Amino acid sequence: MLRINNTIFSLDILEKKFVCDLQHCYGNCCRYGDSGAPVTEEEAAKLEQIWTVVKSYLKPAGVESIERSGTTIFDIDNDHVTPLIDNKECAYSVMEGNIFKCGIEMAWKDGKIDFQKPLSCHLFPAKIKQFTDFKAVNYSEQPVCAEARRMGQKEGVYVYEFLKEPLVRALGDDMYEELCIAAKELRKSNNKR
Repeated sequence: MLRINNTIFSLDILEKKFVCDLQHCYGNCCRYGDSGAPVTEEEAAKLEQIWTVVKSYLKPAGVESIERSGTTIFDIDNDHVTPLIDNKECAYSVMEGNIFKCGIEMAWKDGKIDFQKPLSCHLFPAKIKQFTDFKAVNYSEQPVCAEARRMGQKEGVYVYEFLKEPLVRALGDDMYEELCIAAKELRKSNNKR
């Protein structure tokens, strides 16, 4: 583990390699999971606010699921999450060819909304958990991301490098810079062994 101020990072964030490869994984992170994507209270309010715009991007089954259950729901653990279509893919997912993509992000890319997507989706496969006195940032090797791990190895890109944008979004530029410095120092010390 690496601690920077009040944030603890799993060493996997610094040592493992990862680059999403949608052509091989098909965006299946939007399709598989125990429940929908976790959202914060603020994100839940934002999804309610932008619903009428995002709705036009979604497939009918997604619109139906959201209109039936709400823009967010509470899962079995009482966490705020995005609703699902038939307990499978995220209700905000859309198909582009044979690839799952995010309807929220499509509306954002088109400049229709100012919210890219839930941070938990942006950070995947990393997660940030807030404890009383600190935050923990962990990386979880998911079976659906096998191709991303291969691509990361091939391109030599570490998890924290691939996730720069969402890590900055979550923790700020200064924290990300400190993380980069720590990663370089860790590699130097590992190379000396």
